[in-house]
Amino acid sequence: MIHARGLVQTFTTGRGKEKKAVQAVDGVDLDVSEGEVVGFLGPNGAGKTTTLRMLTTLLKPTAGTATVAGYDVATQPVQVRRSIGYCSQVGSTFSGAYAGDEVVDHGMLYGMSRKDAVAKGQELFDRLQLDGLWRRMPKNMSGGQKRRLDIVMGLIHSPSLVFLDEPTTGLDPQARANLWEHIAGLRTEQGATVFLTTHYLDEADALADRIVIIDRGRIVASDTSDNLKAQVAGDLVDLEVSADEHVVVARDKLGSLAPDVTVEGRHVRGRVSRAGRAVPGLLRDLESSGVALDSIEVARPTLDDVFLTLTGRSLRDAEAAAEGAAEEGGPPGGVPPEAGATPSPTTTATSTGADR
Repeated sequence: MIHARGLVQTFTTGRGKEKKAVQAVDGVDLDVSEGEVVGFLGPNGAGKTTTLRMLTTLLKPTAGTATVAGYDVATQPVQVRRSIGYCSQVGSTFSGAYAGDEVVDHGMLYGMSRKDAVAKGQELFDRLQLDGLWRRMPKNMSGGQKRRLDIVMGLIHSPSLVFLDEPTTGLDPQARANLWEHIAGLRTEQGATVFLTTHYLDEADALADRIVIIDRGRIVASDTSDNLKAQVAGDLVDLEVSADEHVVVARDKLGSLAPDVTVEGRHVRGRVSRAGRAVPGLLRDLESSGVALDSIEVARPTLDDVFLTLTGRSLRDAEAAAEGAAEEGGPPGGVPPEAGATPSPTTTATSTGADR
């Protein structure tokens, strides 16, 4: 469904002598099979949205090639647009029309009859908790309601390939859970392929068959969540000793199992392979050495641990920025999705019609 090789996107910033090129995407290779749900992860500015916009024909690649649903994004953009659904970060609703009318018009642009568009639209309104809002204008909706309306518009024509760019940013936990269920249903009930960008690690973990991680414009990992986590060296064991004088002994004992041990106050931490098997023996050893513990925690590796291992940076920072931006009503990080990629009126309009 998606086949990309060497995708590059370069933006120019500044003026005169300050003018310089910024490589937002730097040689991305990507393959997505029919029926896959792929989670596309990375911090702000990593190249997620720029890659998505190239794949959806909203940006022409500076270099490289890509086919989407069998069509070339550079030479067959109309055919690509007819084959996909797209929910952008910035939204695509028009505040001067009733929500239901806009959804129906959007469906008819994709060749649906008015009757079918009304039926499908009302079904999606019910599923995404928009019932009762058919005759309300988006300007009178909450941020979460407008976000769900954007998603309805991306799904109205039952596309075989759906691009969702941070679809749950700004949604409350109940609405997020409801949308997760619907995204999962796109594949199980309709056989759709879903390409999902997100800052939320639990979202990617719950929904995606495969995780693709991008950093500084390059793909740094692509595998299942479990396989990526297995690359991290062991489970994190956190020992909290009851007295300062026990720290050194606890460090040495844990160090016999973990290659790298850190100490912070009375907390001694290290990654241990198969901690479930190793920890009972460690506890017996500590007890026989007279070391008393206030607590012990064992944590399996997370996607954030994977990203930290690969890049030295945390995805949690991006997740926190997204949540903060949602509370303030702005885009994640309070900045455009990628350097130089500020959405234009032409760009956002493109997502609302198959032939535009």
